[in-house]
Amino acid sequence: MIRLFAASGNQGKLREFQLAAESYAGVEIELLPNFREIEPCVESGMTFEENAVLKAQHYGRHAPGLLFAEDSGLEVDALGGAPGVFSARFAGYHATDEANNGLLLETLRGVQPRTARFVSVVALLERGRVRGTFRGVVEGVIAEEPRGSGGFGYDPLFYYPPFGCTFAEVTAGQKLAVSHRGQALRAMLESLKQELPAIAR
Repeated sequence: MIRLFAASGNQGKLREFQLAAESYAGVEIELLPNFREIEPCVESGMTFEENAVLKAQHYGRHAPGLLFAEDSGLEVDALGGAPGVFSARFAGYHATDEANNGLLLETLRGVQPRTARFVSVVALLERGRVRGTFRGVVEGVIAEEPRGSGGFGYDPLFYYPPFGCTFAEVTAGQKLAVSHRGQALRAMLESLKQELPAIAR
C-alpha cells in the first residue's frame, strides 16, 4: 500500500484526487494531517509548474511520507491566457466560484472566439525532493452562460465539444476520464507503477 498525502484545501479537488486513486489498487490519497493549521503557501509562481512545486515544498515539510500538490487554472485565448495562475483569484482574493464565473462572462461579453483550456500540474515530493511534475491539458470553449450543477470552479462555463455539454453537466467520473486534473493525476500514479505491483492496468 502506498499512501499519498494531498496538500489542498479545495474540497472539489480532494474528491477528484480520491476518485482517481480508486482506479489504482494499492493507493490511498488523503489530506495532509493538520493541513488547515499550516500557514498557507504564498503562490508567487508565474506558471502552474512553479506554483505546484512551491506548494509541494512548503507543505512537504509537514508530510510523513509522499506528498503531492497541484496547481491548475483556466487559460482563455481571447484574454491572452488569462486568468491562468490567477484563476482562483480572478475576481479577487477569496473570490467565490460564482464571482469568478460572473467576471469571466462579463469580460467575454460579445467576444469570439471563446476557445480555452484547463491546465493542471501536479508536483510529487519525496523527503523534500521533487520527484517529478506531471501536466494535463484539456481543450474546450467558454459557454455563453453557466450550465449544469455539478463540478466546481469554472466547470459550468467549460463546454467540452466531445461531450456536447459543460463539465458541470456530466458525472465526476466522466469528467475525470478526460480532464486536465485526471490526466495529471494518472501520469503521477503511473510514475509509481514499479512500486505498485498490484496496480490496475
